[in-house]
Amino acid sequence: MAAVLYLGDGPASGPWCCPDYDLPSGETQLTEPQGAGSAGSGPTGSGPTGSGPADPVATLRSRGYLRLLVLAGALGVPVSAFSWGFLALASKLEHWLYASLPSALGLRSVPLWWPAPLLAFAGFLVALIIRYLPGTAGHSPADGFKTGGVFGPAEIPGIALAALVTLGFGVILGPEAPLIALGGALSAWAVSRARGPEAPRVKVVVAAAGSFAAISTVLGSPLIGAFLLMEAAGLSGAMLTLVLLPGLLAAGIGALIFDGLGVWSGLGTFSLAVPGLPHFARPDAAEFGWALLIGVAAAVVSEAIRRGALVLRDVVQRQPMVWTPVAGLVVAGLAAAFGAGTGRDAETVLFSGQSSLAPFIRDAAAFGLGALVLLIACKAIGYSVSLSGFRGGPTFPAIFIGAVGGAALAHLPGLPLVPALGMGIGAMTACMLRLPLTSVLLATVLLFSDGVAILPLVIVAVAVAYVTMVRLDPESRPDER
Repeated sequence: MAAVLYLGDGPASGPWCCPDYDLPSGETQLTEPQGAGSAGSGPTGSGPTGSGPADPVATLRSRGYLRLLVLAGALGVPVSAFSWGFLALASKLEHWLYASLPSALGLRSVPLWWPAPLLAFAGFLVALIIRYLPGTAGHSPADGFKTGGVFGPAEIPGIALAALVTLGFGVILGPEAPLIALGGALSAWAVSRARGPEAPRVKVVVAAAGSFAAISTVLGSPLIGAFLLMEAAGLSGAMLTLVLLPGLLAAGIGALIFDGLGVWSGLGTFSLAVPGLPHFARPDAAEFGWALLIGVAAAVVSEAIRRGALVLRDVVQRQPMVWTPVAGLVVAGLAAAFGAGTGRDAETVLFSGQSSLAPFIRDAAAFGLGALVLLIACKAIGYSVSLSGFRGGPTFPAIFIGAVGGAALAHLPGLPLVPALGMGIGAMTACMLRLPLTSVLLATVLLFSDGVAILPLVIVAVAVAYVTMVRLDPESRPDER
């Protein structure tokens, strides 16, 4: 059932609908409210016939909506500060486990076997958290990118701890899904004492605004975060502005706090754009041919990753205390295999790829074709295994695998590096997230200096990948979230 939020100054203001985060499928949608009078009639001011939503402009002018905007903007500050602290803590944990601890133990360099005990222990911890703390520590990432579900305050510790272990110990998942869940849960908790007929609906909208603020911190831009959640939630029409503005305001104010904390602490700020790329003028016919091939290849690889994760999840869920640590050992073994086979840092296979993406792209020409192919295989298999039992987001591993695939194809004739990276990132992200518009935006922002030039190629690759993915998975739907 959709949540209907009355924010006007009286009955004449009419209702408007907000995203329903309680749908069993996790889908967020807008629906028209039903009237409170005789059959087929709506509240006063709901429309000429009484069956449609109120005039969005009237709602925007209401004092209730202004109060909601102020509340959303105010909550953007603590939510972004929390997100910054969470990411900073995960980064510190990663550094301590993979740099400080080996040094303290007298190891001159991190041995290939080092991730094995860490990831096995991480699997044990995550299984404990999922089993014994309230809730399920957030959504299972094997289900893909999710925006549905307002988590209760009791579930916050489980979500935060499982994600912190996943990120800090080197599992191949990202931070965006836990941050969305935590931002929404914290914001809903902040207004949990609200009373009155509007309170339940206000909590839903405020939770959505918290999710906007949280996801914008990790994506480095309020616009990208808003665009991602807008597409994932399926928002459209006149009601889009009413729902989007509180979240965008919270994300914008929160971004200032996030950047300020990064400068103040000396940890720096996060940006998706990769500087110093070789110039790319314009695409040619051969590169459009490559876009078709890359789109199909990305769909095949992503579908193999997703199906493998779902099969493995069924196994892990039977005995999570046993199989989640085993999953961690498999990921560690893949990292060791890559390190032994290439002589490069085994940690390239580990983690989400968020912080290593820009260094990889700048150094991509130094990788041989064999090393790139082995990196794709190890990262993709490890990604599928990580999706099965751990908690985290699917976005950044997909971006990284797409970038590596593009760099590998750039070794072949007729395909320069920059458009290959853009097409690989866009196609792979579109298939794993099932958000084609956001995937085009992410690819062009990442390769910002050449974003306009590669945009036609990215669009073709994303469109082909998305359509191919839907054909490979007949049960998928464009509105499936």
